[in-house]
Amino acid sequence: MNPARYHVMDSPVGPLLLAMAPDGLCAVDFLATSALDHRVASLRQRFPEHAWEAGPCAEAVDQIEAYFAGRLRAFRVPVILRGTAFQLAVWNALRAIPYGQTRTYADMALAAGRRVGASRAAGAACGANPVAIVVPCHRVVGTGGSLTGFGGGLAVKRWLLQHEGALIA
Repeated sequence: MNPARYHVMDSPVGPLLLAMAPDGLCAVDFLATSALDHRVASLRQRFPEHAWEAGPCAEAVDQIEAYFAGRLRAFRVPVILRGTAFQLAVWNALRAIPYGQTRTYADMALAAGRRVGASRAAGAACGANPVAIVVPCHRVVGTGGSLTGFGGGLAVKRWLLQHEGALIA
Protein backbone atom coordinates (compact mmCIF):
# COMPACT_ATOMS: atom_id res chain seq x y z
CA MET A 1 0.00 0.00 0.00
CA ASN A 2 1.13 3.52 -0.75
CA PRO A 3 1.36 5.80 2.29
CA ALA A 4 -0.95 8.80 2.42
CA ARG A 5 -1.37 11.49 5.04
CA TYR A 6 -4.14 13.50 6.59
CA HIS A 7 -3.73 16.66 8.60
CA VAL A 8 -6.00 19.05 10.47
CA MET A 9 -5.17 22.72 10.03
CA ASP A 10 -6.70 25.80 11.57
CA SER A 11 -8.14 28.38 9.19
CA PRO A 12 -10.21 31.57 9.39
CA VAL A 13 -13.28 29.44 8.54
CA GLY A 14 -12.59 26.74 11.14
CA PRO A 15 -10.59 23.54 11.20
CA LEU A 16 -9.96 21.87 7.84
CA LEU A 17 -9.09 18.24 7.21
CA LEU A 18 -6.57 17.88 4.38
CA ALA A 19 -5.80 14.50 2.83
CA MET A 20 -2.80 14.01 0.59
CA ALA A 21 -2.12 10.82 -1.35
CA PRO A 22 1.29 10.36 -2.99
CA ASP A 23 -0.03 11.76 -6.28
CA GLY A 24 -2.10 14.67 -5.00
CA LEU A 25 -4.58 16.31 -2.67
CA CYS A 26 -7.75 14.25 -2.44
CA ALA A 27 -9.76 15.97 0.30
CA VAL A 28 -10.30 19.32 1.97
CA ASP A 29 -13.18 19.11 4.39
CA PHE A 30 -14.72 21.42 6.98
CA LEU A 31 -14.39 19.60 10.29
CA ALA A 32 -17.03 21.73 11.95
CA THR A 33 -19.58 19.78 9.92
CA SER A 34 -18.19 16.25 10.24
CA ALA A 35 -16.19 14.25 12.76
CA LEU A 36 -12.53 13.48 12.06
CA ASP A 37 -12.93 9.73 12.60
CA HIS A 38 -15.80 9.61 10.09
CA ARG A 39 -13.83 11.54 7.46
CA VAL A 40 -10.73 9.37 7.85
CA ALA A 41 -12.89 6.24 7.53
CA SER A 42 -14.36 7.73 4.35
CA LEU A 43 -10.85 8.35 2.97
CA ARG A 44 -9.88 4.75 3.68
CA GLN A 45 -13.00 3.57 1.85
CA ARG A 46 -12.56 5.90 -1.16
CA PHE A 47 -8.81 5.27 -1.46
CA PRO A 48 -8.21 1.72 -0.22
CA GLU A 49 -4.92 1.52 -2.13
CA HIS A 50 -3.31 3.84 0.44
CA ALA A 51 -2.33 3.33 4.07
CA TRP A 52 -3.71 6.45 5.78
CA GLU A 53 -1.86 8.02 8.69
CA ALA A 54 -1.74 11.39 10.41
CA GLY A 55 1.13 13.45 9.07
CA PRO A 56 2.18 16.67 7.36
CA CYS A 57 0.61 17.87 4.12
CA ALA A 58 3.04 20.75 3.71
CA GLU A 59 2.38 21.68 0.08
CA ALA A 60 -1.38 21.87 0.57
CA VAL A 61 -1.12 23.64 3.93
CA ASP A 62 1.28 26.23 2.51
CA GLN A 63 -1.00 27.00 -0.43
CA ILE A 64 -4.20 27.15 1.64
CA GLU A 65 -2.49 29.43 4.18
CA ALA A 66 -1.31 31.66 1.31
CA TYR A 67 -4.89 31.73 -0.05
CA PHE A 68 -6.26 32.86 3.31
CA ALA A 69 -3.48 35.45 3.62
CA GLY A 70 -4.48 36.89 0.22
CA ARG A 71 -1.21 35.88 -1.45
CA LEU A 72 -2.57 33.04 -3.63
CA ARG A 73 -5.42 33.16 -6.12
CA ALA A 74 -4.88 29.91 -8.05
CA PHE A 75 -3.91 26.64 -6.41
CA ARG A 76 -1.09 24.65 -7.95
CA VAL A 77 -1.20 21.60 -5.71
CA PRO A 78 -2.06 18.46 -7.72
CA VAL A 79 -5.62 17.29 -7.05
CA ILE A 80 -7.10 13.81 -7.29
CA LEU A 81 -10.79 13.75 -8.18
CA ARG A 82 -12.86 10.57 -8.37
CA GLY A 83 -16.51 10.65 -9.31
CA THR A 84 -18.99 10.12 -12.09
CA ALA A 85 -18.31 11.60 -15.51
CA PHE A 86 -20.80 14.37 -14.79
CA GLN A 87 -19.27 15.15 -11.37
CA LEU A 88 -15.81 15.31 -12.91
CA ALA A 89 -17.08 17.66 -15.61
CA VAL A 90 -18.64 19.96 -12.99
CA TRP A 91 -15.55 19.85 -10.76
CA ASN A 92 -13.31 20.73 -13.71
CA ALA A 93 -15.67 23.59 -14.59
CA LEU A 94 -15.41 24.80 -10.98
CA ARG A 95 -11.63 24.93 -11.30
CA ALA A 96 -12.05 27.26 -14.30
CA ILE A 97 -14.01 29.90 -12.32
CA PRO A 98 -11.57 32.77 -11.72
CA TYR A 99 -10.79 34.00 -8.23
CA GLY A 100 -13.25 36.71 -7.20
CA GLN A 101 -15.93 35.66 -9.66
CA THR A 102 -19.07 33.56 -9.36
CA ARG A 103 -21.14 31.39 -11.65
CA THR A 104 -24.63 29.95 -11.27
CA TYR A 105 -25.59 26.31 -10.99
CA ALA A 106 -27.14 26.65 -14.46
CA ASP A 107 -23.73 27.85 -15.74
CA MET A 108 -22.14 24.75 -14.19
CA ALA A 109 -24.69 22.48 -15.87
CA LEU A 110 -23.92 24.05 -19.25
CA ALA A 111 -20.16 23.87 -18.65
CA ALA A 112 -20.56 20.16 -17.87
CA GLY A 113 -22.35 19.57 -21.17
CA ARG A 114 -25.91 19.51 -19.88
CA ARG A 115 -28.75 21.91 -20.39
CA VAL A 116 -29.72 24.70 -17.99
CA GLY A 117 -32.44 22.46 -16.55
CA ALA A 118 -29.73 20.28 -15.01
CA SER A 119 -28.81 22.96 -12.48
CA ARG A 120 -29.97 20.78 -9.57
CA ALA A 121 -27.72 17.98 -10.76
CA ALA A 122 -24.87 20.47 -11.00
CA GLY A 123 -25.68 21.58 -7.45
CA ALA A 124 -25.53 17.98 -6.27
CA ALA A 125 -22.14 17.59 -7.95
CA CYS A 126 -20.92 20.76 -6.23
CA GLY A 127 -22.17 19.34 -2.93
CA ALA A 128 -20.18 16.16 -3.53
CA ASN A 129 -16.94 18.08 -4.21
CA PRO A 130 -14.30 16.38 -2.03
CA VAL A 131 -11.71 19.17 -2.28
CA ALA A 132 -13.45 22.30 -0.99
CA ILE A 133 -11.77 25.69 -1.43
CA VAL A 134 -9.11 24.27 -3.81
CA VAL A 135 -11.89 23.16 -6.18
CA PRO A 136 -13.92 26.31 -5.54
CA CYS A 137 -17.53 25.19 -5.23
CA HIS A 138 -18.06 28.25 -3.01
CA ARG A 139 -17.96 30.35 -6.19
CA VAL A 140 -21.28 28.90 -7.39
CA VAL A 141 -24.41 30.82 -6.46
CA GLY A 142 -28.10 30.60 -7.20
CA THR A 143 -29.82 32.54 -9.95
CA GLY A 144 -29.72 36.22 -9.11
CA GLY A 145 -26.67 35.76 -6.88
CA SER A 146 -28.42 34.12 -3.94
CA LEU A 147 -26.22 32.09 -1.60
CA THR A 148 -27.47 28.54 -1.53
CA GLY A 149 -26.09 25.24 -0.32
CA PHE A 150 -22.54 24.76 0.87
CA GLY A 151 -20.95 21.93 2.85
CA GLY A 152 -19.18 24.36 5.16
CA GLY A 153 -22.35 26.36 5.79
CA LEU A 154 -23.60 29.57 4.21
CA ALA A 155 -21.64 31.76 6.64
CA VAL A 156 -18.40 30.14 5.44
CA LYS A 157 -19.46 30.48 1.80
CA ARG A 158 -20.19 34.17 2.39
CA TRP A 159 -16.82 34.63 4.14
CA LEU A 160 -14.92 32.97 1.27
CA LEU A 161 -16.70 35.05 -1.37
CA GLN A 162 -16.10 38.25 0.59
CA HIS A 163 -12.45 37.26 1.07
CA GLU A 164 -12.13 36.98 -2.71
CA GLY A 165 -14.00 40.23 -3.32
CA ALA A 166 -16.90 38.48 -5.04
CA LEU A 167 -19.38 39.78 -2.44
CA ILE A 168 -19.56 43.16 -0.80
CA ALA A 169 -19.72 42.86 3.00
